[in-house]
Amino acid sequence: MGWMTGWGCGSADPKDAGFFCYNESTGIASLDPAFAKNQSIMWAVHQLYNTLVEVDSNLQIRPSLAHRWDISEDGTVYTFYLRTDVRFHDDPCFKEGSGRKLVAEDVAFSLQRIMDPATASSGAWIFNGRVKKENGFIALNDSTLQVRLEAPFPPILGILSMQYCSVVPKEAIRQYGKNFRSHPVGTGPFQLVALEEGQALLLKKNPNYFEKDENGRQLPYINGIKISFNDSKATEFLLFRQGKLHFINDIDASFKDEILTKKGELRTEWKDKIQLNKHAYLNVEYLGILVDTSNLLVKQSPLRSRAIRQALNYGFDRKKMMLYLRNSIGRAAESGFVPAGLPSFDTAKVKGYQFNPVKAKELLAAAGFKDGKGLPEITLLTVPIYSELASYIVREWQELGVPVKVDVVQKSLLLEQTAQSQALFFRGSWIADYPDAENYLSVFYGKNPAPPNYTRYRNPAYDKLYEQALTETNDRVRFELYQEMDRMILQDAPVIPLWYDEVIHLVQPFVQNFSPNALNLLELRRVRFN
Repeated sequence: MGWMTGWGCGSADPKDAGFFCYNESTGIASLDPAFAKNQSIMWAVHQLYNTLVEVDSNLQIRPSLAHRWDISEDGTVYTFYLRTDVRFHDDPCFKEGSGRKLVAEDVAFSLQRIMDPATASSGAWIFNGRVKKENGFIALNDSTLQVRLEAPFPPILGILSMQYCSVVPKEAIRQYGKNFRSHPVGTGPFQLVALEEGQALLLKKNPNYFEKDENGRQLPYINGIKISFNDSKATEFLLFRQGKLHFINDIDASFKDEILTKKGELRTEWKDKIQLNKHAYLNVEYLGILVDTSNLLVKQSPLRSRAIRQALNYGFDRKKMMLYLRNSIGRAAESGFVPAGLPSFDTAKVKGYQFNPVKAKELLAAAGFKDGKGLPEITLLTVPIYSELASYIVREWQELGVPVKVDVVQKSLLLEQTAQSQALFFRGSWIADYPDAENYLSVFYGKNPAPPNYTRYRNPAYDKLYEQALTETNDRVRFELYQEMDRMILQDAPVIPLWYDEVIHLVQPFVQNFSPNALNLLELRRVRFN
């Protein structure tokens, strides 16, 4: 692999070599899709593998390895008809090193592998209680696969599009065992050339890739991908300015103001030099409140009162917060917990909280604390990168007379405390695993533990709607149930939604067809350089 170190996005002009270059400051812990639990792994896995179905840029489910599928009348059996022109990457794990054809048995094997306790996949939960434990995945023949569910679950297609559900060949798992994490073999648009741990990952175009564009031209267009692992965001930005990286994801707070206006547009001096891409991202940032009244902490807390939780929701200006602290990246969460970007999102049907200090004061008085007098101090737990935001919100609450102090703790400690119901009031975020509002509403389902139900919210009427929505196959009716549940959450206020996130990418001007989607997957099949 000597040539790899000699050539890189740094030494030659990356455009000339036709390689797309980006930096992953957190590194990539594994290239095994069974462990695709965070963005850095998901992005790399998405280049190397395919799933039965995938999500397009409008969050609609579309064919991938399966060219079509049927759903039984009772909604519990999904039959997928696979393409017959898909091959695994060439690799020494196959006879004579040449990749073989993909068959339905490979899909069944890959999906069962996630459920197998021996794999210890971080995605094991995705099929729990949904797919039958025995014979949940059956290859009827080489090109037909059946997925059998315990009960109807319309979001299952979205789940099958997750990176966890990528298809792998058993030969590679057998041959490489635990080392499969650094020796990936899939059917995806790119294949592994070299992984230099801590240095770089190099992928090249898969010459046998099955997808073609509208004009019959084979995808992908580019020759490959080079991912560097610089852990410094400042270095990453410098490399981008020098043209050695093709894009950066998310702008570090330290140079946000240098590039963006408060309204979130490029400053004049950057306008011709880079492209700015923004897109709704299925992530809601919120403050969570523990509402389990059997918990001793809650019994002694003023937040056990719904009126006070509602007052806090009315008590600060989300729009101003977005403008001054976020350079307008994202959208003030003035609807429900379900974020913008999802098909069921509708601000007319789910009206959330807007800044209303008069209403906030009325609610405090109704709870017996006029102007906040007599209210014991409330502590808000947050992580270091959100301390400035937390302080802004708390200052606005203090003006209403609500005594709140910010306690900044490390992320690992906060996760531990929220999982064990020891955090009364905490900062959280929920990123969609799959494109269906059910994923957000499950956070408040009374029978769910923490995670995902960190607030320990329990409401029998809500649970009933949730269970009803799961069996509803008509999307319009299901969306109405989702909206009703979202309105209940706003009413009971176990959370304070802050903003619906946006993906922001800075992209070199010569990069074309680089489009983000609301799940923030890195899509490079159609990228080209001009």
